[in-house]
Amino acid sequence: MKYLIAGLGNIGKEYEGTRHNIGFDIVDELAAEFKATWATKKLGDIAEFRSKGRTFVLLKPSTFMNLSGKAVRYWMQQHNIPTDRLLVVVDDISLPFGQLRLRQKGADGGHNGLRNINETLGNNAYPRLRFGIGNDFPAGRQIDYVLGQWTSDEQNALPQKISGACEAVLLFATQGIHRAMNKIN
Repeated sequence: MKYLIAGLGNIGKEYEGTRHNIGFDIVDELAAEFKATWATKKLGDIAEFRSKGRTFVLLKPSTFMNLSGKAVRYWMQQHNIPTDRLLVVVDDISLPFGQLRLRQKGADGGHNGLRNINETLGNNAYPRLRFGIGNDFPAGRQIDYVLGQWTSDEQNALPQKISGACEAVLLFATQGIHRAMNKIN
């Protein structure tokens, strides 16, 4: 059984290590954990690994966050992956730092990457894992915050939080969305 795990982020050195790129960071950690190597392909970087009888296709779209849907749809079609075996990993300002929320479907919550995936797929009925980045920013400074670097305290806690997100991805594929939601949420 194959699963597409799409970690959302923006390409380019200027976005590395930013809150908005946590999706990239989580799939990078999964690839490292399972010794999967990244290859630059059409519309993104791809890595694959097997675990517990499942094949995980990791995707880091090269389309920039706001156009993620094109890459997600393309790789779903390439691997014949239905929407219930797609997991989109994104940042979420409405959740406290490091808190995870796994959902089977849902609204975009103002997230442009999810909005574009919804538009491209024609629905919002696909699983997503939201990683809380907090919302400690003054009015009107949301973009600077989201595209900003982690604080030193966040940076110190990040490896453990990313590890928890990786565990959530594996639970999703090996135990199913409902059991994983019960454990993660």
